[in-house]
Amino acid sequence: MASAVAIGAFGAHGLKGKLSADMMQVYQTGVEYHFYHALGVLLVGVIAGFYPQASGVQWAGWLLVLGVLLFAGSLYALSLSGIKVLGAITPIGGVAFIAGWITLAVSLYRH
Repeated sequence: MASAVAIGAFGAHGLKGKLSADMMQVYQTGVEYHFYHALGVLLVGVIAGFYPQASGVQWAGWLLVLGVLLFAGSLYALSLSGIKVLGAITPIGGVAFIAGWITLAVSLYRH
């Protein structure tokens, strides 16, 4: 959560006027998903405390972290560098997010 705040503040203050409106929107999308899934990782940690035997819960947390790195990270890199091919990494992060949430749901259902 702290990194999402810091990266968001950097974008809002440090990048203001330095990125095009389109690239600023790309950056902001990364920040939003970073925040949402950082909260998700926190939630997964709480759930893991209640269901320590459910190994899928831990996998869900790692998939969400991977999603943040790939999805948000690729959007940050794309917006700052302008290298469009980095956008090809973003959907892989999206798949990690989806897999994380499904893994959490299935694990809890099975438990």
